[in-house]
Amino acid sequence: MSKALDYIEIKKALARKSFFDYCNIKAPDFYKRNREYLVEFCSDLQEFFESDTYKVLVVNMPPRHGKSRTVGCFVEWVLGIDQSQKIMMGSYNETLSTTFSKGVRNTIQEIKADSDKFVYSDIFPGVNIKRGDGAMNMWSLENGYNNYLATSPTGTATGFGASLLIIDDLIKSAYEANNADILDKHWEWFTNTMLSRLEEGGKIIIVMTRWHSLDLSGRALEHYMRIMPDKVKTVIYRARQDDGSMLCPEILSFESYEEKRKAISIEIAEANYQQNPIDIKGRLYSSFKTYTELPKDKEGNPVYSAVKNYTDTADTGDDYLCSIDYVEYNQEAYVINVIYTKDGMEITEPAVAEMLYKDNVNDADIESNNGGRGFARNVENILRNKYKSNKIVINAFYQSKNKQSRILSNSTWVMNHIYFPVNWVDRFPEYYKAMSRYQKEGKNAHDDAPDATTGIAEKVNKGDTFSFD
Repeated sequence: MSKALDYIEIKKALARKSFFDYCNIKAPDFYKRNREYLVEFCSDLQEFFESDTYKVLVVNMPPRHGKSRTVGCFVEWVLGIDQSQKIMMGSYNETLSTTFSKGVRNTIQEIKADSDKFVYSDIFPGVNIKRGDGAMNMWSLENGYNNYLATSPTGTATGFGASLLIIDDLIKSAYEANNADILDKHWEWFTNTMLSRLEEGGKIIIVMTRWHSLDLSGRALEHYMRIMPDKVKTVIYRARQDDGSMLCPEILSFESYEEKRKAISIEIAEANYQQNPIDIKGRLYSSFKTYTELPKDKEGNPVYSAVKNYTDTADTGDDYLCSIDYVEYNQEAYVINVIYTKDGMEITEPAVAEMLYKDNVNDADIESNNGGRGFARNVENILRNKYKSNKIVINAFYQSKNKQSRILSNSTWVMNHIYFPVNWVDRFPEYYKAMSRYQKEGKNAHDDAPDATTGIAEKVNKGDTFSFD
């Protein structure tokens, strides 16, 4: 056998053994070995299929990153490995499920016309669609029975049993994601129709872009984590990583991500690309008030007498510094500027000093807990030495009250009496996310933004409530 033929046989053998190698041999331009998330995704699917450890796999992934394409390849590979498998595939609607079914069926039936191109029969010889049993939505293999059924929430699954149940992206819009009736119908379809067809020992794969805490992946996770947590595996892929890098710049660059993010609401962007549900169930703040201009009299002159600041310094290296400039009028607060960052004090001290100076702040309250007093001192020195200004009164104070209690008890006042710039979502995106996603029950990674905002509420609503150093 020549080296060329030897190499071809090795590639075929690898494609039978490894799901990623199957994808790579089929579509090398997309399934590149340097696209680590695809290697990992394929590995997770294969491991889940071959292992006895897990019964449920939930995968959340951004749009256009190959969810459906990979799931389709997975169905082909599984049936090539084991013709006894009976796979039921649930999609958004009948049109999509039919298209998906035809794609898998046509791949299996593809006739080799190019000697340089691999087809399914090269890798899995002898695997064929049974004659007379190759309908678009339901078909069998020659060595199997009822091997594949494509359905949807409006379709049927009568008379079909499944060893592998796969759900692929049921939600297609924010309207559906926010429609309680649709979400309930998806869950009822899954539990009443799909699960009733799952055979003993069968497995479930749910692959979705995350939308809502009550979408199918969210409800399935809540359900199965309660009854068999050791049998559930979750895989989450976010378009933008914690370090700022992109999951796959070739598929979605940072520039494209920013364009898409700015074109849609931040809630939808967070759901679609970062897998953070858009609903506000459990969030402390249900709404925020905004303004287009600061309070003025009939002649257009400002009616507030002073510009103020509240700063919550970072207690630990993982905390955020939150510094907010605002004006007060008629016992209402109008936020004019925000610094919300994890940067170290060598960056935040001059940044806060610059913001105070440029916004013409008169009074600044800086929390002195855990190093805050030194921060306040350094900000004051920067104002005097760099900006030659001593007009800003720096008040270092110690906050002794319970943080969580303060935030909860002042939340209604914050929603009713603190106004944010109408474009604050774009101006202060990290601060906005921290405020809009803060949960009532305390399951929060950070509370720095609500804490500082609550400080403004206390100051405006009750006057001096702090112990000044």
